[in-house]
Amino acid sequence: MPKTIIARKRTKLGKDRRRKHKHWQVTVFYKDGERFARVYTDREKANKFAERQRKSPVVKTARVLQVG
Repeated sequence: MPKTIIARKRTKLGKDRRRKHKHWQVTVFYKDGERFARVYTDREKANKFAERQRKSPVVKTARVLQVG
């Protein structure tokens, strides 16, 4: 007996074998106007880094954004 093949709808994202995880960018804004950014693949690590940076007196703000 032949097996039934079910056709799946392929998305653009499904064809991209490079994308295995999401990326989170932490941007730190300093009081003197400087800016620093770092990218993580783990959201928890990104949040921990941002929280550590916010404790510093020279940091105005730190934010976490999902990129890609």
